Amino acid sequence: MSAAKPILSPRQIVQMNVGFLGLQFSFGLQQGNMSPIYGILGADESALPLLYLAGPVTGLLVQPIVGAMSDRTLSPRGRRTPYFLIGAILCSLSLFAMPYSSALWMAAALLWILDAANNITMEPYRAYVSDRLDPSQHAQGFLTQSAFTGLAQTLSYLSPSILVWLGMNRDALDANGIPVITRVSFLIGAVLSFATIWYSIRRVPELPLSEAQRAEIAALKTGLGATLREIWDAIREMPTAMRQLAVMKLFQWYAMVCYWQYVIHAVARSVFDTTDPNSAAFREASLAYGQAGAFYNLIACVAAFAMVPFTRRLGAGKVHAFCLAAGGVGMLMLPGLHDRWMIFLPMIGVGLAWGSIMGNPYVMLASSIPPQRTGVYMGIFNMMIVIPMLIQSATLPFIYRSWLGGDPRQVVMLGGALLLCAAVATLFVRVPREVPAR
Repeated sequence: MSAAKPILSPRQIVQMNVGFLGLQFSFGLQQGNMSPIYGILGADESALPLLYLAGPVTGLLVQPIVGAMSDRTLSPRGRRTPYFLIGAILCSLSLFAMPYSSALWMAAALLWILDAANNITMEPYRAYVSDRLDPSQHAQGFLTQSAFTGLAQTLSYLSPSILVWLGMNRDALDANGIPVITRVSFLIGAVLSFATIWYSIRRVPELPLSEAQRAEIAALKTGLGATLREIWDAIREMPTAMRQLAVMKLFQWYAMVCYWQYVIHAVARSVFDTTDPNSAAFREASLAYGQAGAFYNLIACVAAFAMVPFTRRLGAGKVHAFCLAAGGVGMLMLPGLHDRWMIFLPMIGVGLAWGSIMGNPYVMLASSIPPQRTGVYMGIFNMMIVIPMLIQSATLPFIYRSWLGGDPRQVVMLGGALLLCAAVATLFVRVPREVPAR
């Protein structure tokens, strides 16, 4: 039985999650800008899933290994902190370089580095929240983390529009055709990525390990082989609830990737009647969706805090199913709208879904796994994100023209249907009341 953990104040829970602001600002910049950057550099619409392979592949390789390694790490700064810092530094450097890409291959290569860095940071951060908080505060901790995701992505989506409102020219382009407001947004992200994570680990450091915990970790075998065996053993012994969550996540993440990859192209067609990523109308579509995307992330931020009492009372599963259904309806509505201000309406549903996605599944997971294996199971849980992404990248190019008519609006609607399937799958997950012993 692990020792009781100190109860943190709401302020401390906020401080420990500030690092997610920088981490998720980076993800928001990818979601809102990589498809237009790829289009400017000459990518075909049907190739977008292949160009987004960096995220799922690096997540599949990096997060389980980093998770297992962080469970076994004994450093003066703790088990998780070294990975935060390494990942944050690499992420900042990649964000700084990304908007200077002069060719498609360069942008794709930098995205691989950026996603690897994000994944080095992400999994230990999830484990850090679970490590640091008493089980009674898990819902508040993970939903606060979700709220920072919403806030960060609100700011990242909105940053080009804010720069325009401050007087920058929306049509000013660099030598490679990339808007200057995009470049400045990435530079802001580079600063935030490191600064916010540094703040969190300084304000709320990891709990020191007891002598018994240190002895247990020191007795474990080290090296790549031992790490891979630990991952394999954890997969074989995976709790039932975690296996059930995998079904939900297959539908959920296939849907979200469809949405992120094609929503700007869908809005460009339905609202601005353009398919040319180098046109002024497409740049206007990017700004318009950036504002709508900021709105859905603001909804996610507010909703994440509002969900805490509902999650405690009704359970994370029921709340998550409702939010996914709302997001599915929103995605199904979006392609049929032709006014730039009407696209804000379905963003309410998408925001509810996103706010729940980044919090409630982790509440369900934390109740289902043994605490001494938190790192490796958080890494394996991420595999349930990236495997659907890989499946999407491998399958969508084959059905994009034949089944979906080469129309990005149909891809967004496919995402909506799959979110509804995820909502149904969530209702079949049975989470135990007590954390199982290993």
